[in-house]
Amino acid sequence: MYRIIKVLNNNGILVYHNETGRELILMGNGVGFGKKPTQQIEDMPGAKVYSLVTRQKQQSVLKVVNGIQPGFIEAAGRIIEEAEKVFSEVNHEILLPMADHIALAAKRAKENRQIPNPFTPDIRVLFSKEYTVAMRGRDIIREMMGYEISDDEVGFLTLHIHAGLSDEQVSVTLDTTRIINEGIRMIEKGFSRKLQEDSLAYTRLMSHLYYMVARTRNGESTKVDFNDFIFTNYPETGRVAEMVCSYMGNELKKPVAKEEIGFLAIHIQRVISPETL
Repeated sequence: MYRIIKVLNNNGILVYHNETGRELILMGNGVGFGKKPTQQIEDMPGAKVYSLVTRQKQQSVLKVVNGIQPGFIEAAGRIIEEAEKVFSEVNHEILLPMADHIALAAKRAKENRQIPNPFTPDIRVLFSKEYTVAMRGRDIIREMMGYEISDDEVGFLTLHIHAGLSDEQVSVTLDTTRIINEGIRMIEKGFSRKLQEDSLAYTRLMSHLYYMVARTRNGESTKVDFNDFIFTNYPETGRVAEMVCSYMGNELKKPVAKEEIGFLAIHIQRVISPETL
């Protein structure tokens, strides 16, 4: 049984779940039609149920919901539904943070100003499926709210979708992307060349760097040690990989396992000279 706290619009209501004591948003065609605050209602078959978190845990859900135009919350729900068509499970707790971001992105679009996202190309490679959903999300925002968000905002939206898959905070993923971006720049500088971004080897390198950051944050390491092989056969690649690992350790304030050097060097070598490995 639910008690209605607020009717967002004809397609959404904020409710209190009597059995669990949780505040939820129910969304679906007509779920809010004819409803009133304090009204008690039974479960609504077919309605999407969204558990809620706010950017700041001490904020009340009602205060946050009151600060977001209902259409943006509905648009965020639609984007989550699109994500669920691609991924088996998406954490519905991303609803309000995503809706809040969409509202701010729309406001920036209306005012013809942007927050630059220099990591959008990296985000597109690292989270290609999430990025595809975010591109569909841009269409949904345009269709529902009439705002055209920028490519950089699509990049940020991608991170929200990724958060719904990984339970990793958007800020953490963005920081990981920043570290990876600098690692790629170090590799390019070390070999005085631009890496081919549309290659499979580049995508694998980016993915390896992402999981390498995750392993280091968690105090884990790969069990594969290619160090002797790399420094014997490709010492320059090993030196560059060692520099990247050192940088990563400094940024994360955690030591990068020495085995990571050789493993990273294998991926670097495959990008700069695919025929050698």
